Amino acid sequence: MKTLDSQASDALGTADPGWLADRRKAALNYYEKLPMPSPVEEMWRYLDLDFDIADYALAEHPGEAHELGVGIAAALPETAGSLLIVDGHVVAGDNAEERASFGSIRSTLEADPDLLEPFVGLAVPSDLDKFAAAHSAFGGDGAALVVPRGVAVEKPFFVDVQATANGSISFPHISLSVAESAQASVVLRYRSDDDLDTLVVPQLELNVGPNAQLKVTVVQHWGRATRSISHARARVGRDANLHLGEAGLGGLLSRLYLTVDLEGNGSSANVVGAYFGDESQTLDYRYTMHHQGVNTNSDMFLKGAVQDEALSVFTGMIRIDEDAQKTDAYQTNRNLILSDGASAQSVPNLEILANDVRCGHGSTMGPLDEDQRYYLMSRGLDEPRSNRLLVHGFFNEALARFPEPVIAHVVTSWIDAKYRVAQEAGRV
Repeated sequence: MKTLDSQASDALGTADPGWLADRRKAALNYYEKLPMPSPVEEMWRYLDLDFDIADYALAEHPGEAHELGVGIAAALPETAGSLLIVDGHVVAGDNAEERASFGSIRSTLEADPDLLEPFVGLAVPSDLDKFAAAHSAFGGDGAALVVPRGVAVEKPFFVDVQATANGSISFPHISLSVAESAQASVVLRYRSDDDLDTLVVPQLELNVGPNAQLKVTVVQHWGRATRSISHARARVGRDANLHLGEAGLGGLLSRLYLTVDLEGNGSSANVVGAYFGDESQTLDYRYTMHHQGVNTNSDMFLKGAVQDEALSVFTGMIRIDEDAQKTDAYQTNRNLILSDGASAQSVPNLEILANDVRCGHGSTMGPLDEDQRYYLMSRGLDEPRSNRLLVHGFFNEALARFPEPVIAHVVTSWIDAKYRVAQEAGRV
């Protein structure tokens, strides 16, 4: 394994085109200067990181991968293309859709060194935090999708991201771009073994051109000892739509920092999430919906549950610029607290500079509803079955909004099983 230093960054950048080499060099400078984040910083509030990024090292070679997309792949019998990323290295892939460019970033750059210049490495600023800087300085490969103008791809693309090396750090990069009037759907899965102590720092870049549509479904199923610090940013053009769904189930610590820029007039975004933490998990979501164009629309809808000693954090921001008139935006975060030792933090925020808008937010947290439980038990169900049905119904409202319904069915079964195991062990 390689430590995170200038030699490792230089070695990874030997095949970079000039524009990427410049971005890597600037990021290394930030990485060397930036400290580890602290809970005194507003965007790291409630989190006291018990590790240092320098505790982990780069895996020079990919480990042995699990079978491609077990469970998720079964729900997607046909795809437009698939890609397997292991410990930050692309090890397998195929592209059945000849009208779109889909493959590893490295192979795409070899074929056309300039194709990804407007997209890769620009969405998430390298000086955002130490993890973002490390990603740009030490990232090696990832997935790149470019859908040309007017091309509508009906079948979803599938990217399976795995971590397999104990003590390793990896930086998978996912860059998705759909040009004007194009359409595409992508399913992204993150996973690792339960006993694997590893740190994964993914980045997800989304570019949605004018009048285009992009659907992205993310299933986070890291193992219980894995830490993940993920950044995602989307730019949405005129009359375009982004539909993003994220299911958060795994990880010792799993954080998603998401920014959606509604740049074009008439642009819209639907962001939906479902997360379930147990044992000592921390699931952390920091979302910003930035309205810049006129007549933009956004809906942010997240539902989560925590049990045992788990912690969930949601910080949502709707920011409406002065010129972003006719904006219609709403954010919702609802949480179930299923154990006395579990906790949830929910902090919705609004920053409104325009005067002709409709905007609001809602946030709730609490236990299962006793009146609903009583009603179910009065119809003949015992208490454990009633509680399972209530948890199932609680998440159904969010999962029904996911971009790919077949993936929502798989996630539902995992959530049901997670609660049932806790019941049978007497933890809830």
